Amino acid sequence: MKYVIFGGHKLKGEIRISGNKNSVFPVMAAALLTKEEVVLDNVSRVSDTDILIQLLRKLGVSIKRKGNTVSIKAAELKRTSLPRDLMTKLRGSIVLVGAMLIRMRQVSFYHPGGDVIGQRSINAHLNAFKQIGAVLKRDDLEYNLQIGADFFSKKKELSIFLQEASVTATENLILASVLGSGVVKLKNCTKEPHVVDLCQLLIKMGAKIEGVGSDTLTVTGVKNLRGARFKIGMDFVEVGTFAVAAAVTRGKITMKGVDGTDLDPILIPLERFGIKFDRGINSITAYAPKLKSIPKLQTNIWPGFPTDLMSAAIVLATQSRGVTLCHDWMYESRMFFVDKLISMGANIILADPHRSLVYGPSKLKARLLDTPDIRAGMALVLAALTAKGKSVIRQAELIERGYEDVVGKLRSLGAQIENIT
Repeated sequence: MKYVIFGGHKLKGEIRISGNKNSVFPVMAAALLTKEEVVLDNVSRVSDTDILIQLLRKLGVSIKRKGNTVSIKAAELKRTSLPRDLMTKLRGSIVLVGAMLIRMRQVSFYHPGGDVIGQRSINAHLNAFKQIGAVLKRDDLEYNLQIGADFFSKKKELSIFLQEASVTATENLILASVLGSGVVKLKNCTKEPHVVDLCQLLIKMGAKIEGVGSDTLTVTGVKNLRGARFKIGMDFVEVGTFAVAAAVTRGKITMKGVDGTDLDPILIPLERFGIKFDRGINSITAYAPKLKSIPKLQTNIWPGFPTDLMSAAIVLATQSRGVTLCHDWMYESRMFFVDKLISMGANIILADPHRSLVYGPSKLKARLLDTPDIRAGMALVLAALTAKGKSVIRQAELIERGYEDVVGKLRSLGAQIENIT
């Protein structure tokens, strides 16, 4: 699949923000913890979600989908092993492990796949599982976890400090702790909106979780969880992405479907670049009369600037007057797409795998480009929208793993973009 883009057009109009793609995996995993039906609204229609649904159906889960609503009923699970062929496609599939371990008392799985943007170890998950009493057996990239019946019958109090502030490790330990008879205190938890979504769904299902939204969660185990209906929060990464799209094309975009998610970690850094935001009721409008560089932009765990927006921010920096140091300490390969921007005329110096110096503004030229990963691929789309002439972005299917109807939304804003399969 490839995108053909004729750039140089201002993007103007309205779009609706999709549901948080990063919430889909943990909330669907939560549905495995009850035999009753769980209904999820505002589920983004991206290819990663389609693969996850395939994976769950292989486990014996009944799933119905209508538009952006997914109904899940895991009355019976047919297997304790996660399908290797599908798990290696999805990094986020690792969060199924905690739910499967507690539901089935054992789980076998293969090292998860997904974007190649760093080593992405799962040691934080494995160490935490061992601390709650699971026994780990490993054969190269294949893993097996088992947990004894006393986990559910013996009253205990555990305190677990996660060795790193990992989103998926936090989600896995929450899922692995909600059933049972003891109390588990989880420290050094991440606070991203998708972690909050997971906790809020589990509470609706009958779980007892204190400290939601903080870095310390206290989970008191319950005997059973019930079915529930839950609406996934908005995709805050998409808000930031389309804000950048408005800025670099000198346009004006109104985003509908904005909920109460705290957007300050995104909006404040973007405002420093010169992007203006007009907030309305459930909407936000982005535009940029003039762009300027900032000395440094660094990613951090929430409420810091999200790593998933760094690639788009680098494109923004190419159109801003001055020099910006862009630093992503989380993933050692996040910066390895900047050579493609350089080929388009961007003035960027790659200092090391985590840092790049971006000099702007640069007049970008249309090019033939290959997509390296979801976020870098979307950044190349933004760059192509800025560049005059015809750009072709290949391996565009990677972009559609994380962005719902990206071509349709951009075309509704006036972009000249086609999806060619």
